[in-house]
Amino acid sequence: MAAETTIAVDAMSGDRGCEPVVRAAEIAVSNNRALRVVLLGRRTALEAFLSAGHDRIEIQDAPDVVTMEERPSHALRHGQQSSMARALSLVRSGGADACVSAGNTGALMALGRNTLQTWPGIERPAIIKRIPFHDGHCYVLDLGANVDASAEHLVQFALMGRLMAQAVDGIQEPRVALLNVGQEAVKGNEQVRLAGHMLQTREQSGYIGYIEGSDLFRGVADVVVCDGFVGNVALKTGEGVAELIGDLIRRAFADSWYSRFVAALAAPVLRRIKRRLDPARHNGASFIGLRGVVIKSHGNADVTGLVAAIEQAAREVEHELPRRLGDLLEQVEF
Repeated sequence: MAAETTIAVDAMSGDRGCEPVVRAAEIAVSNNRALRVVLLGRRTALEAFLSAGHDRIEIQDAPDVVTMEERPSHALRHGQQSSMARALSLVRSGGADACVSAGNTGALMALGRNTLQTWPGIERPAIIKRIPFHDGHCYVLDLGANVDASAEHLVQFALMGRLMAQAVDGIQEPRVALLNVGQEAVKGNEQVRLAGHMLQTREQSGYIGYIEGSDLFRGVADVVVCDGFVGNVALKTGEGVAELIGDLIRRAFADSWYSRFVAALAAPVLRRIKRRLDPARHNGASFIGLRGVVIKSHGNADVTGLVAAIEQAAREVEHELPRRLGDLLEQVEF
């Protein structure tokens, strides 16, 4: 029998409240018999939605909530009794193997750094996510944890992304690129140009140069690096385009009886396309660089998206990702 994996879930901080979090936990433990979920939040609110008979779902009371508008510094000083802080503390104490939160990104990074610490040589954790394209995926970071990033931070992100591609996908020599406004050496701001020079002169960086936004979905790189402002805009734009394509397909096939007939014939293909494009099915991004598994869910994620985030956390625990990344980082000179 597989070892049991325990995921601590911040059940209160998302935009949709705690009900979809509870429903997602129920589905996740039903899908995986080796999974246990601890819900952190206001006990009475969570118990109102939890169905009877879930012996692998536990509720632990956390009276406070970190709001989306709260400053990270305020969350650090006053948020230790919040559902977010309590979930991270469970990971630190060994009571859980991973943390999932749909809450305030800045607060999650600040509390994560304070609670779990970063690996030596890493000043800031970054949000990293697999972005699918036609026959594979690439890793993109940072996706919102660090709105401003120095050249040194970008280099650290590149090294962490490269190690993740090696550890998870087994790619021996991952291709690393910087996201820029053009491919020419003179393009970009000072931080990006300096980071490019630092990576170019660094041995075993896997650096292949600059790429543009349209290259994200063409498979030209295994790891794409940018600051959190650019990365978050790129991610949300991609999600919006995916939703637009899905909506256009649905409308096109509902135009007439003939279109609906063709849609019925093409249903298996359309379902595969939907699974590939649906942002909810790809919800859940990792805070790489922390000494523990922390998954950031989209704040407005529905039940499907929250299930995906919990399952992403379980996969990273199964891969022993923080330990493996820590072992690899020990061999890197910063």
